[in-house]
Amino acid sequence: MNHQTSEHPFFGEVISVYTRAQALADGVLIDAGPMSREAGFRWPVAITAGAWADCVAWDDADSERQTHQDQSGRLWDVLFMAAYAARANANAGSELLFELYRVPRNGEATEAELTRLKLVVGPGDGGEPVMTILLPNED
Repeated sequence: MNHQTSEHPFFGEVISVYTRAQALADGVLIDAGPMSREAGFRWPVAITAGAWADCVAWDDADSERQTHQDQSGRLWDVLFMAAYAARANANAGSELLFELYRVPRNGEATEAELTRLKLVVGPGDGGEPVMTILLPNED
């Protein structure tokens, strides 16, 4: 790629770039914060808004309607299981599916159900390694 003219020899001029930093600022990705290091990650971890809504998001109203949980505990579960899966499948490549139990945030469920998420390692905006946790159907 010719970085001075922003042209690719095959594809031509770059029309648009959406960076990881922009996705974090827009809320498309949510930074997992320091808890990701506690869970064993060495690189920054972000979670897509869809995966966050499905497996992490929880508030007092959810606890009143469904069962008592808290958002930080749900985040820990996602990060711990992702880190465990990464260690157990160290040679899996850049994408890895993993499972965990979580209470669906649907206003009714009180029992945990098995769900699947995807862990992807890739380059950040500056080429540094970063991790992203997504729903299986997300890219």
